[in-house]
Amino acid sequence: MRAVVVTRPGGPEVLRVQEVPEPSPGPGELLVEVAAAGVNRADLLQREGRYPPPPGAPAWPGLEASGVVAALGPRADGAPGPGAVGPTGDPWQVGDRVAVLLAGGGYADRVTVAGTHALRLPEALPLVDAAALPEAVATVWSNLRAARIAPGETLLVHGGSGGVGSVAVQLGRALGARVVATAGGPERCARVAALGADVVLDHREGDVTDRVREATDGRGADVVLDVLGGRALGANVAVLAEGGRLVVIGLQQGRRGELDLAALMARRGSVIGTTLRDRPAAQKDAILAEVAAHVWPMVADGRVRPVVHARLPLAEAGEAHRLLASGDVFGKLLLEP
Repeated sequence: MRAVVVTRPGGPEVLRVQEVPEPSPGPGELLVEVAAAGVNRADLLQREGRYPPPPGAPAWPGLEASGVVAALGPRADGAPGPGAVGPTGDPWQVGDRVAVLLAGGGYADRVTVAGTHALRLPEALPLVDAAALPEAVATVWSNLRAARIAPGETLLVHGGSGGVGSVAVQLGRALGARVVATAGGPERCARVAALGADVVLDHREGDVTDRVREATDGRGADVVLDVLGGRALGANVAVLAEGGRLVVIGLQQGRRGELDLAALMARRGSVIGTTLRDRPAAQKDAILAEVAAHVWPMVADGRVRPVVHARLPLAEAGEAHRLLASGDVFGKLLLEP
């Protein structure tokens, strides 16, 4: 089969479509014919040699995909017959439409995945566009759960126009939070507002700390979902409400920042940091089970929908990486085999 291989660490030009061995589903796994793969910033880091795939994952990038089940692996307990089941225990069948969360390998014609890491698509959800959802919904849901967000609280989403941010705005609104988001430029701010944000702040107009305070009547944000990391640490603590929780899920502004412990203590605040890709399988099982039970019904009824900037052929993976690095993408980029 074909896959987009990182020929050496470097820029987008190092991505090449090559023939690789076709995977075979193991116990409890699905073989999925890929309809589309989502492009994530982690893929750019992997291409640069700064985020290697975990042991056992394919060497080529791709943390999420959508497609059709082409084959089933044997039962995980060794009994006769196919035994792949979904995150809620429902059996899979050949021909089922799925969206899958991967540790790697989505940039390919086919991929294997644990049946518990696949989500059955609602009838109205387009097969290709579904590839924009698994990584984002699993990331956002697990982190909002870690932050214990409650209806009526204020959620600040940095990068509301991004692949994760666009889902966070919708999911936060669906969970009953008041959503404040940041985005760059009037047009992008308007589009984020259309996704359900109550207030959208243009970060190109300077530091948003005072404007977050103004938007919350001086109270601040109960939960901050942050993709920026290091250099934004101080500003994020400054916008926390009393008892606020800062959840760091990205490092676009570096790994290190200065933390004013007195400011954090004065707010009785907390800082939470998480990753998703390298979690143990059992933790991913639990996250996907909760997503299937709590978020997927919101996808089915349209409260949470994929936001797709563009769909490109698999052979243009390098161009997709250039586009994502440019900062001009709204939502997700998808690669179609």
